[in-house]
Amino acid sequence: MPRRVPWAALVAAVAAFAAATAFAVIQSAPAATAAAVRIMPLGDSITGSPGCWRALLWNRLQSNGITNIDFVGTLPPQGCGVAHDGDNEGHGGFLATNIANQNQLPGWLSATRPDIVVMHLGTNDVWSNIAPATILTAFSKLVDQMRASNASMKVLVAKIIPMAPSQCPDCGQRVINFNNAIPAWAQGKSTAQSPITVVDQWTGFSTSADTYDGVHPNASGDQKMSDKWYPPLVSAINGTSPSPSPSPSPSTTASVSPSPSPSPSASTPAPNKRCSATYRIAGQWGGGYQGEITVTNTGTVPIDGWIITWSFPNGQVISQLWNGTWTQSGANVTVNHMSWNGKLNPGQSITFGFIASWNGTNAPPSNLTCTPR
Repeated sequence: MPRRVPWAALVAAVAAFAAATAFAVIQSAPAATAAAVRIMPLGDSITGSPGCWRALLWNRLQSNGITNIDFVGTLPPQGCGVAHDGDNEGHGGFLATNIANQNQLPGWLSATRPDIVVMHLGTNDVWSNIAPATILTAFSKLVDQMRASNASMKVLVAKIIPMAPSQCPDCGQRVINFNNAIPAWAQGKSTAQSPITVVDQWTGFSTSADTYDGVHPNASGDQKMSDKWYPPLVSAINGTSPSPSPSPSPSTTASVSPSPSPSPSASTPAPNKRCSATYRIAGQWGGGYQGEITVTNTGTVPIDGWIITWSFPNGQVISQLWNGTWTQSGANVTVNHMSWNGKLNPGQSITFGFIASWNGTNAPPSNLTCTPR
């Protein structure tokens, strides 16, 4: 006759088997992917047109193993010649005071859900001779809106880079006055849950060596800005627990637009080279404005270069232009690609910008044409 197993021993054996099985299941299940830390670069043309310090910063983070990040913004990449996550909120010509007064930030926040904001903002306010206290009141409203979007928002706020534009001889001192007021404001507005870190982009930055126009950074200026952002941004990333994102940022690895797919019912056109140019005013002030032109390869094969031509209808005159080489003869303007941004794959775009004068009327260019090479 077989020996009866005691009930207590049977229960213990079943429990042990269940625990072992559960452990095996847990061990074999794949680990969940951690949510990416979402970082919003927020500012004006220094951040977004094209804001190549962002490309340098992104690639330095990647090369140092900080890869679980997502640069976010409602604006697309604008070139820079290297692959990077180019999403941003760098709105050329925008003032911090206008962004706050017009409640533009909440929509951007709702669309992108950042965990960290990297903010270089106030240059156009300083140019417009708005008092530091007024700009910082706008900053406070923007921070409140950030915290309404994410109670644990981390905010990196720049002491902005120096200015020495020929059209604004007082701007240099105005920047100093504004920057001097930022630390006390940040200390009073910062909280343990949502800290504000001041990043000194002013010290060591030269308007003669590090800008091409006294305002916008050149290659060395972009490198200096990237170097200043990197340490505090790494600290912020390491101290952030990202909140769930409703959807990934549409551009996370490169600034190259995808090639359009032909309709399956249509015959594929013969390979040809085509490009288009679209114009917009990024910002305007009394007697001057910033224009931007986006060049897109609309053909079915790569192009090796482009030439953009147009005519100004109201006597506008360009004083400076970036991301291209330009000539102007009367109303007629010609812009050629640079060595690094001429090659465009089908569907790929780049943007160049310029500063020009206007008087009375500032109508868009006529006969805007793109010629591929």
